Parts: sequence; C-alpha cells; structure tokens
Amino acid sequence: MSFLSRRLLLKAAGVAAGAIAVPQLTAGGARAADAMAPALQQNLDACTPPGDPLKALLERNQRFSKVWQTLADGTSPQERMALKLRMLEDGCQIDRLALAEGQRPWAALISCADARVAPEWIFSAGSGELFQVRVAGNSAFDDGIASLEYAVAVLGVPLILVLGHSGCGAVKAAMGSAPLTPLLEDLVKPIRASLRSGDDLTKAIEGNARYAANQLTKRSKVLLDAEASGKVTIKSAFFDIKSGVVKVLG
Repeated sequence: MSFLSRRLLLKAAGVAAGAIAVPQLTAGGARAADAMAPALQQNLDACTPPGDPLKALLERNQRFSKVWQTLADGTSPQERMALKLRMLEDGCQIDRLALAEGQRPWAALISCADARVAPEWIFSAGSGELFQVRVAGNSAFDDGIASLEYAVAVLGVPLILVLGHSGCGAVKAAMGSAPLTPLLEDLVKPIRASLRSGDDLTKAIEGNARYAANQLTKRSKVLLDAEASGKVTIKSAFFDIKSGVVKVLG
C-alpha cells in the first residue's frame, strides 16, 4: 500500500504528531503512552526488509559499492550522479504522509560527520529507514547514547551499527600531538581512550568503532538490558571510502 487511504487520514487526524505521545524514558526502560494505529504502522513498515537487519544493510551496501566503483575518472560529475541515482531505482520510499505522522526505522547508526560518509547512499535507504547519530569520530557521546536509548526503547529499532571509515580525521587528530581547541580536545578524548600502541590509522579507526560500540552498553542500562533480552543487536563496522564496501568488525 503506497499511499494512506482516506480512512487512515481521518484516523490519523485524531492522533498527535508523531503518532506516539511523549514517552516516559527512565533508567529502567521506556514506554509509549499510546500505541501506533495499525494502518499507520503498516505504511511505516513498507520498506522494512524481512529477516536479519544487519544482513539487509550489507546486501544493500553491496549494490552501492558496485555502482560506486564504476564512477571512473573519465566521467563528469553529472554522469557520476546519474549512475548513483540508478542504484535507487530498485529502492523503496515510505509514503510521505505516513512519515508526517510517525517513524519506525529498522536500523540505527552512529557514524562520522565526515561529508564522505552518507548512510542513505552507503545502504541505499530512503527517508524513515535509518535512525542516525552523527559526530566526528563516531564516538559514543552522551547525547548520542540518549538518542539511541529512544530509538531502541521507544521506536523498537532492532540493530545499532557503529560505523567507522577510512581516513577518519578525528581519529588521526587523536593519534597526533598537534594542539587542539578545548572543544576538539573533548571530542577526541574518548577516541584516545580506544587507541592501542603500534596501531596504524586503519587499525585505530577499527578499534575506535569497536570501543564506541562497547561503550553503549557500559554507559546505558536501557541498551544493556535491551541487548541482554535480545531486543537489539549492537555491531561495529568499517566503511572503505575507495571501494565503498562496509565490513563488519569482529
């Protein structure tokens, strides 16, 4: 069903924006005050892949990486964009009217703020599919963890992926000795905590992604309990900009 029916529109008119009343999020978990209308839920789930969400992300990334690797130097910027857009022809987009009433993302990400890392492209996703937290160095910072608590406890997101990437400037800065501004020092502090002696930049980036993933359950009882009960899976991964390939880290 691509569009909301007239019946659903009438029903949605009586539902507060977002379809879920303001949730009560506590240390012990979260609950939504009102249940989402079944018809609205069906529309919001229109692009949710069946089965394992991590497998679905990796399969979509395979499509992206194959196209990404065809964007050769001989083509113009416009031709390269046209090739990327073709990749989305087999994709899926949730109805905008449903999105105006609520959201049911099927995966959440902590990824870097780097302009070269665009999760919607990397995983061929439409609006409403991915719940995203982005910060330089893809660290598990307080506001980001709180956002993921909401994603898991209220929205029911079953997967969190911490995504590092090749050539990460934040990790490189954390490895260096150049003076930083006070705010940048705060930003790289958790990255420095993840560093191991002798690691090159790529190994440090991978280690930082693993460290951030581990921090989620160490610093959030909501996420710890959700993982223990099987409600959410937390993984770390590495995105290679040159190849476009995402690999899951052990």
